Amino acid sequence: MTDYYAALGVSRDASTEEIKKAYRKKARRLHPDVNDAPDAEEQFKLLGTAYEVLSDPQKRQNYDATGDPDGRPAGFGGAGGGGFGGFGDIFETFFGGGSGGPASRTRRGQDSLIRVRIDLRDAVFGTTKEVEVETAVTCSECDGSCMRPGTTPTTCPDCHGQGQIQRPMRSILGTVIQTQTCPRCSGFGNIIEDPCQECDGQGRVRERKTLKVKIPAGVDRGNRIHLAGQGEAGLAGGPPGDLFIEVDIRPHDVFTRRGHDLHATITVPMTAAALGTTTTLESFDGTEEIEIRPGTQSGEVITLRGKGVTHLRGQGRGDLKVHLKVETPTKLTEKQQELLRMFAEERGEKASTPAAEHKGMFRKLREVWESM
Repeated sequence: MTDYYAALGVSRDASTEEIKKAYRKKARRLHPDVNDAPDAEEQFKLLGTAYEVLSDPQKRQNYDATGDPDGRPAGFGGAGGGGFGGFGDIFETFFGGGSGGPASRTRRGQDSLIRVRIDLRDAVFGTTKEVEVETAVTCSECDGSCMRPGTTPTTCPDCHGQGQIQRPMRSILGTVIQTQTCPRCSGFGNIIEDPCQECDGQGRVRERKTLKVKIPAGVDRGNRIHLAGQGEAGLAGGPPGDLFIEVDIRPHDVFTRRGHDLHATITVPMTAAALGTTTTLESFDGTEEIEIRPGTQSGEVITLRGKGVTHLRGQGRGDLKVHLKVETPTKLTEKQQELLRMFAEERGEKASTPAAEHKGMFRKLREVWESM
């Protein structure tokens, strides 16, 4: 009598799961496509027969009692002639088939991404925005069941609710059984004969809805806000996906952002920069007084601490940096020119040659050439 337990390498009290794991492990090693040993094909056939017998509770009981899976005494055939029927799992191992039962219609919904544009002030302090989203929601008519209310699905007559069918196939190893997804019910095991008219049997419909989205202080361009469960509803009442809000920020007329700091530029007249003065700047926190020290040069920066952008994942705020640009007048009256000359003489400064009297290098060379 062939010892099927020894063929699989398991003990006689092995569980069904242990038998299945042992079979899969050996089947991968003994398959003729990967094992070129002279007896590999014979061992592979024996392995399939052993698994067919020991994975079936009734056949295993008969085998343990009489040595024959059909319960017949030894010498009346036994399992050797019918051992090829168990090769469905061989195809499952190597070709992706399987007998995992009917598939579920339920599917998780897709994630959604929308973009929201906010003002720079909202990025500094945070805000709440109302966002319109066109998405899939669970059908209220059938409550996601995909069927007309009051009806039920029917068991598939081809696979009898298993979602899979088995078909014999000829191969170099003989006749084997291949497990395939049932084409009639698409593997679901049942058929919806009276689908919901509202959602066309999908369990969900398209709808526009309004959401209130909290924009935290400190967000920057490109940041995404994750709203779990606010994405598209799943098929057949499946759980919804997630919604992601991507933030964009409108340019500001005065301020630009660099990290957590805000930057602004103030133009200061030449006389004010020289003498010193006080000016104002309207910031996001209100009116700020900016002190211009006497002798301020163009390009200097005045820093207002804690007047910048709020830290997104922390406490405190960045700074407001005010850049000073000293403006030199371009048009002067005769009196203004005279005053500036007097100012230059008072400081001992040498006035530059007037532009009308300045001779360029090429002009001088031409004059020399013409005098020769």
